[in-house]
Amino acid sequence: MLADIAIAAAVFIVLFAVVALIDSADVPLPPSNDAKISDNPASLPYYAVRSMLRMMIALGLAYAFALIFGFWAARNRKAEQLMVPALDILQSVPVLGFLSITVTGFLALFPGSELGLEAASIFAIFTAMAWNITFSMYASSRSMSSEFDEMSRLFRLTGWLRFWRLDVPNATIGLVWNGMMSMAGAWFFLTASEDISVDGNNYAIPGVGAFAGEAIDDGNWTNISWAILTMIIMIVLTNVLLWRPLVAWSEKFRNEQSSTGTPQKSFVLTLIRRARWPARLGAVRRRIADWLVRHTGFLGSDARPVDRVVTKRGRVWDVIFWIVVTVFLVAGVANLYVYVSDGQGPTAFVEPIWLAFLTMLRVVVVIVLSTLIWVPVAIKIGMSPRAAKIAQPIVQICASFPVNFLYPIVVTVFVAWDISMNWGAILLMMLGAQWYILFNTIAGAQAIPTDLREAMQDMRIGGWMWWRKFALPAVFGTYVTGGVTAAGGAWNASIVAEKVSFGTTILVAAGIGSYIAEATIEGNNRQVLLGVVVMSIFVVAFNRIFWRRMYALAERKYSL
Repeated sequence: MLADIAIAAAVFIVLFAVVALIDSADVPLPPSNDAKISDNPASLPYYAVRSMLRMMIALGLAYAFALIFGFWAARNRKAEQLMVPALDILQSVPVLGFLSITVTGFLALFPGSELGLEAASIFAIFTAMAWNITFSMYASSRSMSSEFDEMSRLFRLTGWLRFWRLDVPNATIGLVWNGMMSMAGAWFFLTASEDISVDGNNYAIPGVGAFAGEAIDDGNWTNISWAILTMIIMIVLTNVLLWRPLVAWSEKFRNEQSSTGTPQKSFVLTLIRRARWPARLGAVRRRIADWLVRHTGFLGSDARPVDRVVTKRGRVWDVIFWIVVTVFLVAGVANLYVYVSDGQGPTAFVEPIWLAFLTMLRVVVVIVLSTLIWVPVAIKIGMSPRAAKIAQPIVQICASFPVNFLYPIVVTVFVAWDISMNWGAILLMMLGAQWYILFNTIAGAQAIPTDLREAMQDMRIGGWMWWRKFALPAVFGTYVTGGVTAAGGAWNASIVAEKVSFGTTILVAAGIGSYIAEATIEGNNRQVLLGVVVMSIFVVAFNRIFWRRMYALAERKYSL
């Protein structure tokens, strides 16, 4: 518990240092560049390519980050103690609220160039993907079969060989599915990452999100319709050309004794396998891999002892390390408190804490409704290959579709029916969060061993007993994972769900999300940081009090 508090404080101090540095830096901001974004629908194919390129770059960086740091945290005790709580905190930090600050930093790195805006946009998309994929890599490496681990020790595999022959293949299925979910979450924030406000200046970079954002601000229904159509086409093509082939390819890494039934198929993967050039590239890759295996012995072999012995000298260094860390944290937290309180003392936290409590109530409602609606549906989809084949692209489109593209419809309906935004925000948050529960539960249902399914059929167990004794317990572990990520997604979605606009109509709900959104538009970095810190504390506390107990219950009672 103390370690978690220390890591949380360290993350907040780093965020404070970034804010303080930006506030003190004299960075001249260029004028608004909204005029560079054409409102001609004929430009949408070009904008779609630009948006897709940003998504692919961010996805590649997220996978690289996950492979390196997820594996490191799983294999190094000190790295695990530091990185796992840090990732938990970072996952709860709404980096979207810091987009304006990061834009200022990137503009300073690339003065006079649009590269600063591009880098900030890619960074925002990266942060929407990286943490979930990294946790997947970490969990897979930690839960590797003991037989594989013992084999690696017995044959003294080099670190490089073990990583590519054991750890990555073992994590592949989880990485693919979590990559799919993470990209869906990144689409959700596409408009915010391409249409940015900093200190009253609006910066837009060519992309479908920026095009849709301007159409929404102008109340242009025609352009909004074209943006929605373009978005659907992009999502479908991504599913057909990227995720469906990856899902089908990753099936070969499944570790199961019996047949899984109907295998996943992809015509794109079939075409690639029939072509000649992939085989030639594979031969080149194998030669490079063999050379790397021969020349990476300096990384050491996997001859780790089962039980590590901590020496007296090691304990002394640990004590010195934690003393230095404690001094750093105390000084950093004191400066952070002085900055965010702005001379108001503890009263500065009253408003954001109350607003965070209101948002938390909405998050709880979102999780309850999403569970009741989607868990039964996900189990049926996951246990039927035919249903999964039909439902996967539909779910992918729904999960990936940015909710702010629906703002015109939402605002029109809410105003016509006189619906309070305090209630309407729940619907918008649910549109961005419910898919995590659906995806994870589908993955859990698909992972149920075929032997166990056949045993249930042989014993003719059905009805409520089938749900209570078999289906729900079997997916409980993956449901908890989905619940955690859905809760985090709901908190982040509150920034774009508690304040919506269409043309001159603006609807605002009381909550920490609208608090951060308004501070971002005003360029009030102190208020942004205060809102982010309060939101992160609520998220982490909820995870520790509720979700950690659910994880323990899943591991103790419902582990297959």
